[in-house]
Amino acid sequence: MRVLKYADAIREAQYLALKKDKAVFIMGQGVDNPWCVGSTTKDLLSTFGAKRIRDVPISENAMTGAAIGAAMAGMRPLVFHPRMDFMYLAMDQICNHCANWHYMFNGQINIPITIRGIINRGNEQAAQHSQSPYSMYAHVPGLKIVMPATPYDAKGLLLAGIFDDNPVLYIDDRWLYDIHGEVPEGFYTTPIGKGNIIKKGSDLTVVAISYLVQEALLAAEELQKTNINIEIIDLRSIKPLDITIIMNSVKKTKRLLILDPAWPMCSIASEISSQIYDKLYTVLKKPIIRINLPECHAPASTSLEKYYYPNKALLIKSITKIVAKEKN
Repeated sequence: MRVLKYADAIREAQYLALKKDKAVFIMGQGVDNPWCVGSTTKDLLSTFGAKRIRDVPISENAMTGAAIGAAMAGMRPLVFHPRMDFMYLAMDQICNHCANWHYMFNGQINIPITIRGIINRGNEQAAQHSQSPYSMYAHVPGLKIVMPATPYDAKGLLLAGIFDDNPVLYIDDRWLYDIHGEVPEGFYTTPIGKGNIIKKGSDLTVVAISYLVQEALLAAEELQKTNINIEIIDLRSIKPLDITIIMNSVKKTKRLLILDPAWPMCSIASEISSQIYDKLYTVLKKPIIRINLPECHAPASTSLEKYYYPNKALLIKSITKIVAKEKN
């Protein structure tokens, strides 16, 4: 099987969607600018033209509203926000309109829109350019939210989102753009709402989101040397949430660590913890541990960022503390 970079897998998904269906088009800020999108839209403008690859002014609310209108009229827009921070400006369109119309029109219309938001961590981008507020959108009925952590799913989930008849938020992280992985040729989709066990283990269940999936895999390699064998679940989709795959794993390992690269208050980690405690309280041998970002703003300092963002070293320390030597 071919090996592609994460960013190239996104580009291929967009190319296949545009080629497959003339109702698909891309619009957003800097859609053909490597500074905004990396290589994820490379050559799409020259291949499909400006009518289907539309650069827009900096007006998050207006462009998202226009895309929603196009979706209601039968198109399949992929609207692009180069920084999730500024999706706040489109909150009314996404949460008050896009998420509600199918319900409010009694199912007579669909909103087949994919809203792509990029998380930009690190590089001293600070409080207004480094946020990952995906849990806010998970609170809203009518939205599906996916967060691929591998090149395979970067392609498969984007194609699934574009050809879903419901609004889908597709959230990718720039820290993943250069990772490599196996990606099949041609058209395929990854099911929305299904987690994936990417490493089997018996000592601890680790549920990870986005870039922390890759950090968990690195930690697992080191932990094997100390005879700690963790099971890693790539959540892939945060809404719908695949709580069943987590429950089945925790029943086996009896321990749970959740890696959620966002603030802890009202987070996806909080929701998973609540559901697992409700259903499996008597099964757990140890309290659930959540690893999130600190409850503070992202620093504008490379030296401070090393402490702000969870990494392999923190995971190893936390996992060792949970499993310890008991492993009964």
